[in-house]
Amino acid sequence: MHKLAICTAFVSVAAPGIALAQAASPHALTANVSLVSDYRFRGISQTFRQPALQGGFDYSHPSGFYLGNWNSNVSEGAGFPGANLEMDFYGGWKKSWGDWGVDLGAIHYYYPNSDASVAAGTQFVNPRDPAKVHTGRVDNTELYAGVSWKWLSLKYYHAVSDYFSLPGTKGSRYWDLSANYDLGGGWTLVAHLGALKLKGWHDGTDATKGSYTDWKLGVTKDIAGWVLGAAYVDTNAKGSCNPANPGFYCFGDRLPGAAATRFKDAGKGTVVLSVSRTF
Repeated sequence: MHKLAICTAFVSVAAPGIALAQAASPHALTANVSLVSDYRFRGISQTFRQPALQGGFDYSHPSGFYLGNWNSNVSEGAGFPGANLEMDFYGGWKKSWGDWGVDLGAIHYYYPNSDASVAAGTQFVNPRDPAKVHTGRVDNTELYAGVSWKWLSLKYYHAVSDYFSLPGTKGSRYWDLSANYDLGGGWTLVAHLGALKLKGWHDGTDATKGSYTDWKLGVTKDIAGWVLGAAYVDTNAKGSCNPANPGFYCFGDRLPGAAATRFKDAGKGTVVLSVSRTF
């Protein structure tokens, strides 16, 4: 699942980019690449707490309209049976007036070859309504709206499909409050507070509590266009892997029913390191 960066390798950075289009053209195309020690999407590990290689492209027009694609490796145990790649496609419109800005758009999260299967025991079942079952491809579509002021931003995401194909979760929402404060000398202080309300899966036992809060605090350093980062990421998500009281965010190296052999608390606090560049 991503990030929005929009998503979320561990930190969103604004490195100096080199437009690939001619200087006289109103069109701008940039590319980005990152290596992170753990892909955290909204505070939850998507790679079984292992490294991820990420990258994408962004197109923008002076009118404010933009389109983009971002990609990362993932672990199928994070909820993507049969898949090891996440592809995000997004577009919208953003504009700034002095210190203020606005950002409106939509994003679709796509996982090639994902297949939740009854035969493999990897189908998704709503614990509050067992009649609601999802099989087949895993994906998610959200609309978002955000405002920014200087180094602060607030963005709201609203799922217009079942949230990452979990049946009965359409209408789930996520709030993202972020700060990127320039300390000078190429240093930036980054901070984030987020809250997910997973519709229909927010109460009951720890194994069905999908709602949580996540936070992040770290720094980045720009060295000749290469941005190095370190941040502490944590959540209050129910991720205990105690067999007597398992949490919703206790992920295996494979999905339940697919012979998982190892389990980890995907929301447990950790330091995430990264190096990234925009071209």
